[in-house]
Amino acid sequence: MLILVVCVSFVRAPRKTQGEWVSLFDGKSLKGWHGFNKTGEIKNWTIEDGALVCLGAAADAHGGDIVSNEAYDNFELKWEWKISKGGNSGVMYHVVEGPKYKAPYETGPEYQMIDDIDFPEKLEDWQKTGADYAMNTANDKKKVKPIGEWNTSKIVFNKGHVEHWLNGEKIIEFQAWDAKWNKERAEGKWKDYPDYGKAKKGLIALQDHGNKAYFKNIMIKKL
Repeated sequence: MLILVVCVSFVRAPRKTQGEWVSLFDGKSLKGWHGFNKTGEIKNWTIEDGALVCLGAAADAHGGDIVSNEAYDNFELKWEWKISKGGNSGVMYHVVEGPKYKAPYETGPEYQMIDDIDFPEKLEDWQKTGADYAMNTANDKKKVKPIGEWNTSKIVFNKGHVEHWLNGEKIIEFQAWDAKWNKERAEGKWKDYPDYGKAKKGLIALQDHGNKAYFKNIMIKKL
């Protein structure tokens, strides 16, 4: 008698993340994040009531930012946030690490988060909440919640097409790397930062600008 033995092997399908929302914050730890250009324990961020909280330990815009462990190219990123009175923070993307960089803003475009009303210095429109910092300003659909209340924000980056959303309204739309963008970049604040905005893929950064800031429900979807 001839006996045939058939061996069936099961191969686990790779995890699909394209087009699926993935959480960047589990609500209880700093898993998935590290200090910009650093290793080891993060001491200037903590968890409070399910929120990721910047303690505002950085003396200026250097040294306190955290970045995602994973890099992204085309994505949709959404999060909820609030800041302290007079506070300043932001979210950056396409951030590049390396010894030549002191801070994420040298490479990564920023979605600005700031107290437009009580910030202790005069603010230009390109410095205010929702702005593509130092590049594009928010339109008249912008509505920010009072200090202490949660805002919802979203960045969409798809092959250079960029959108900023705030509390359900699209407040900015532009095209990265086109002639207009290159002109603004060359003539403005970033003219002295040769690698600003040029990376096609990079890390997500949360900024410590010396003020307390709160983040929760940080979600990303690869496009």
